[in-house]
Amino acid sequence: MKTKILLAEDDVDFGMILKQYLELEDFEVVWFQNPADIIPVLSADFTFHIGILDIMMPNIDGFSLAKMILKEKTDFPILFLTAKNQKIDRLTGLKIGADDYIAKPCDPEELILRIKNILKRVQPATPENIISIGSYQLDTEKLLLSHTAGNIRLTIREQQLLLHLLKHNKKAIKRDDILDSLWETNDYFTGRSLDVFISRLRKYLSNDPEIKIQSLRGIGFEVDFPTP
Repeated sequence: MKTKILLAEDDVDFGMILKQYLELEDFEVVWFQNPADIIPVLSADFTFHIGILDIMMPNIDGFSLAKMILKEKTDFPILFLTAKNQKIDRLTGLKIGADDYIAKPCDPEELILRIKNILKRVQPATPENIISIGSYQLDTEKLLLSHTAGNIRLTIREQQLLLHLLKHNKKAIKRDDILDSLWETNDYFTGRSLDVFISRLRKYLSNDPEIKIQSLRGIGFEVDFPTP
């Protein structure tokens, strides 16, 4: 899932350049030239991960807009854009609850770094043994596949196969390569065993329709696991 950015910037040229650059970095950007247009969004399905707000905007300045957003979404991270590198801007933004600010015109690479640093601070760290697979989470230490519909305790072989498929996500995987890697042998019986394990994984992961483990005739399998 892409990080979704709320961008409030009334300068058309700067806003367009900034939006295009952020999208090149694989962010999803919703750009509001008129900050007043953001107000109705607050009471709707607010799915943004971070806000980038210009301070100097007509009708509603960035500080006032931030107060409105934080009143509804108290933990929403905000980075201010300002053409004035003045102390009062820093203090006001910090008092409101801003996470960072950057002066315009800004270095795009510095902006990207600041965005990523903010997201690291506000998003809970994921333990190294936890892997997200679509709407599932796999705890590799506990061999536990978790979902809101229920949890499943995997066998060691099931987890090994799932991790192998995940390693080759969105690629064609040869049956022979799986058997040689996990079973270290390739005969009729291990081939049948592989088919059984594939069927189990399909069943375990069936609560997420976006997850696909497709058989490729004469080749093996192709998997599509949505990942963050």
